[in-house]
Amino acid sequence: MTGIPDDDLEETRAALAPTLEATAAILPWVAKPKALRFDAKLNERWIAAGKRLAQSWSERHGAGADDVRPAIFNIYSIALETADGDCLRLGEALASAADRLEEAQPGPRLIAALAGAIECLGDPGGLEHEAFAERARHFAGRLEATANAGENTDRSTVLDHLFVNEAAESIELMHDALAALPPDAYALTTESIKLAQQAELLEIWGVMHLARRIAEAVARNAADLDSMNCRQELEGLLQALTEAIATVDA
Repeated sequence: MTGIPDDDLEETRAALAPTLEATAAILPWVAKPKALRFDAKLNERWIAAGKRLAQSWSERHGAGADDVRPAIFNIYSIALETADGDCLRLGEALASAADRLEEAQPGPRLIAALAGAIECLGDPGGLEHEAFAERARHFAGRLEATANAGENTDRSTVLDHLFVNEAAESIELMHDALAALPPDAYALTTESIKLAQQAELLEIWGVMHLARRIAEAVARNAADLDSMNCRQELEGLLQALTEAIATVDA
């Protein structure tokens, strides 16, 4: 077996030289960890607080109803510790939104803005995410805009019709779940909370409250769903919910 000619080796080395030099130049930067902007423990608390708020928000029509406001102010208190302008602005916007959530009928724009901001807080990088400042400004701006703009009270017949059609499917699934032996608590809870959330966005408050009551009844009677009293209560609530939905698109 013949070796590679010296001339070929030299040509190969010459061709690779620029690439090798460029690689050598960037290696120190690759190896060097990026400096943290915030204390690591503080960022861990921020991430944990974001997870808590996301959990409470997802369960706001049920078990998490009473924890949304405390979870938001927990985020705000950590934002104060960061002394970062963008973080503070987001914390203040969230705190202001929490106050407006106490209104009897919070508008769909507020709900949508909060949902977006809370989803942003779930990023695993937390405060150290490279786009955190930009995201914080964006969602703070959305929340601030909901405070300065009135809610549109015009209803959409198209959206109402779509809601009624989707709600009919949920009602059917809940009837099937209640008829099962034993009743399917997960399906009852999932469908009722989904209905409550959809009704909330469309400001269909009667349907929202009835759907919440079903979720609460399932949670309250989790160990006794198969009893006659519990079945009668849930059947009554389902009937009332069905009648309320029928009036939306009448």
